Amino acid sequence: MRTGIFKFPAKAKTRTATATGISLAAFNPNSPSLSYDSFLRSSIFPEKIQTAFHGVIRSSRAIYTIAYTVVDYKYSLHGLPVDSHEYLQKLSEVHSRSAKRIRNLCEANKGFYVKAGQFVAALPQVPKEYSSTLSSLQDQTAPCDFKAIKKVLISNLGQDLSGIFLSLDERPIAAASIAQVHRGTLKDQQEVAIKVQYPGLENQMKLDTSIMSFLSKCTEWFFPEYRFEWLVSEFVEAISFELDFIQEARNSERTAKNFKSNDMVRVPHIFWELTTRQVLTMEFCRGRKVDAVEFLKEMGINPIKVAKALVEVYAEMIFIHGFVHGDPHPGNILVSPEGRYGFSLVLLDHGIYKQLDEGFRLDYCELWKALILLDSKKIQQLGECFGVGKYARYFPLIFTGRTIDSKSPLGRGMSSDEKRNLKQELGSLQMEDISSFMESLPPEFLVILRTDGLLRSILRKLGASQRVRLLAYAKYALYGLSPRSNPQSDFPIKAVLSRLKTNISYLHLRLVLEVLELLSWMGKIRRLLYTLTERFVGGIRSILTLSLSN
Repeated sequence: MRTGIFKFPAKAKTRTATATGISLAAFNPNSPSLSYDSFLRSSIFPEKIQTAFHGVIRSSRAIYTIAYTVVDYKYSLHGLPVDSHEYLQKLSEVHSRSAKRIRNLCEANKGFYVKAGQFVAALPQVPKEYSSTLSSLQDQTAPCDFKAIKKVLISNLGQDLSGIFLSLDERPIAAASIAQVHRGTLKDQQEVAIKVQYPGLENQMKLDTSIMSFLSKCTEWFFPEYRFEWLVSEFVEAISFELDFIQEARNSERTAKNFKSNDMVRVPHIFWELTTRQVLTMEFCRGRKVDAVEFLKEMGINPIKVAKALVEVYAEMIFIHGFVHGDPHPGNILVSPEGRYGFSLVLLDHGIYKQLDEGFRLDYCELWKALILLDSKKIQQLGECFGVGKYARYFPLIFTGRTIDSKSPLGRGMSSDEKRNLKQELGSLQMEDISSFMESLPPEFLVILRTDGLLRSILRKLGASQRVRLLAYAKYALYGLSPRSNPQSDFPIKAVLSRLKTNISYLHLRLVLEVLELLSWMGKIRRLLYTLTERFVGGIRSILTLSLSN
């Protein structure tokens, strides 16, 4: 590996591209993009023509893929009763084919398509065939050539790089869909991580997101019950914020301030003099991905403790700060073996954040209190506040894995009877119902659902039970409902009493949950004893019957 301000030796590569080959690449989402990329980058084409031609090819791929997918759904399911077993089996098969098709499209088009695929994969509402297939896109990004990265650095920092960096590694330490990160050393020996945006992204974003919006409308025209405009709008808003590294730096500093009293959380320091809309220079922090279980075990760090710390950090963001990191995939959260408790969490990539409306934050805290206690009346009432009406009955299922009338203990899943009844109930739902539910949700809810989906995936990899997440959410929901103290005007005793009151409320909630679980356990024991007694009595009767007959 070479360091310093040097270029990698150019490799002589010769590729040929014919007009026919380019046309096939444009309309076949599975064909590699390397041949026409090399063709376009040849010196005979001006940059604007290259960009336009590249956009036409990417758009053609997207239109071809979505049109093919619409036809697949339309004809594969034609004539099948919606509530039939054959329909559900065919639907799963089409989901699987379509998910692979869209993954191939994202891999070929790269950039915002990869980001869109990651965005969809993290939503808990999408069919499992899509989430499992598209989740592989998290590790599919190839780095950009350093020549292009160097041009972005020089144009943004306004001077020769050798005047800023003592060394700069040309090989990236991380590559994502819109930027890559290089490790460097400043003149004062400070180690830094430099996040550099890929060139030409803003123009590319306008074209790509316009095509995505057009395709979602076309899909809705063929399938009126499949409405995805809400998803495209949410994605466009998120990606617009993510392209502005100055805003990301501000988000980073705000998060650092929110967690300044938390020894478990580290947020890299920002070097503002070396930060622009396209370049973000921050403190280099060592660590490994949060889901690197083998690394954690090697370092003597308990994965369950990491899971508990992680979910409490995000619960604090959601229920107390109301300022939520919307992209907590493993690459954005590192575990460092340094820290007061034997490790610390390093939060990276602060581009996607959502500021929760204060009224929404309080209602969401109330919702979680009701979800934990399964207060169905309160859940339905809050459903009206969130604008989802009758669909509020599915909040317990989405967040806790229980039905609204469940008798199962928290975090223990559903009984066989509950699963059977739920299957019948969900079988009556149409795609129209799901579309209506998603369109009705406030924008804050979509970010929270996506964040919660990503957290659940990480917790599963760390081996933590769902109960760890549920209890953390319950605790911080209660903290979020308690009056906020003002250090400048409140007496210390008032702040202490407020904290004590909240802790007592949480202990009371825990006691209620433990009693409910004990009663459930006693019910199981009672049913078991009843079954054993019946079998014993039946056995005695059989023996007596045989004796009398003899």
